[in-house]
Amino acid sequence: MAKRDYYEVLGVQKNATKDDIKKAYRKLAIQYHPDKNPGNKEAEEKFKEASEAYEILSDDQKKAAYDQFGFAGVEGMGGQQDYSQVFRGFEDIFGDFSGIFDTFFGGGSRFRGHGGSGVRQGANLRYDIEIPFKDAVFGTKVEIQYSRNEACPSCKGTGAANGAGKKVCPTCAGSGQVRHSQGFFSVASTCPTCGGEGYIIEHPCRDCGGSGTQKKRQKIMVTIPAGVENGKRVVIPRQGDAGANGGAAGDLYVFIRVKPHEYFERQDLDLYCAVPISITQASLGGDIHVSTMDGKTIKVKVPAGIQNGKMLRIRDEGVPSGGRRGNLYIKLMIQIPARLSKRGRELMEELSRAEGENDSPKPIPLSELAGGE
Repeated sequence: MAKRDYYEVLGVQKNATKDDIKKAYRKLAIQYHPDKNPGNKEAEEKFKEASEAYEILSDDQKKAAYDQFGFAGVEGMGGQQDYSQVFRGFEDIFGDFSGIFDTFFGGGSRFRGHGGSGVRQGANLRYDIEIPFKDAVFGTKVEIQYSRNEACPSCKGTGAANGAGKKVCPTCAGSGQVRHSQGFFSVASTCPTCGGEGYIIEHPCRDCGGSGTQKKRQKIMVTIPAGVENGKRVVIPRQGDAGANGGAAGDLYVFIRVKPHEYFERQDLDLYCAVPISITQASLGGDIHVSTMDGKTIKVKVPAGIQNGKMLRIRDEGVPSGGRRGNLYIKLMIQIPARLSKRGRELMEELSRAEGENDSPKPIPLSELAGGE
């Protein structure tokens, strides 16, 4: 089933504030929560759909990419999380109300903290490049430079100085949450001491400030496959931000923008260009020599009497992709000389007399014009 627009999913306008987006998601999450609708696949899918929409629209960077490029702009940036990731975000949405879910829906461990481990995958990153038309057709390698979070070499990603390690949070005993009784309800909220991690670092690493990561610039070579289209992306696994506490690194998404070519255009795997020919070449026919995209010069036979705008197909001179290759289409444009030499004028007048010019031409059927292109 085709994806629905994220704004439509949450029922908000494009100019909705973050609070509006949060309120809309909160309402849908309560309505379609799996524990409230056991065995209801439709409710489960709506819950996932709403969670994916909220993940994108609540993040300024992802929202901007989605607004500009649609789903293509946020591919790989969200929407693939499992339930544990969805539920971790609930504490940000519902705050003290997370305990209500525990009471009514039996959510229990789903809403608890990280159990003291805090292992999380790093964020995916996006990089945009612009490449020449020819490189998109035949493929290339491009060196890019960008910044990413890497595990701090001083603390090896732990965030603790001198191997001091981490200590179980004394406030929440490692659960990441604290509970309070409010009337009939047991209300859970994120532990204020450890921020929901379940542990604290007594002696933070000086180099990374306890985060376990440092921002660094790196260069990598990106292979652009032959036949790549404008707006497509190349995924470089594990070249995104480093994960927290030994978690796997995210991926790098390289989005490709293709510069237009001066002479060639592309449709799927076929290439198109226009080539001028003279009146005599069109009338008498003959051979012309045409340059292809890969720099070759090929001989093309022009049939006698060919009309302006007619297409000639050259097989297997288009875009290569997946072991096959498209065609090259040459549109012949008959050039009328702006000035004729005296001898040229004499010959044209002689031709006119020999062929008999029609000084009362009838309109050409539109169907014939369409067939001539």
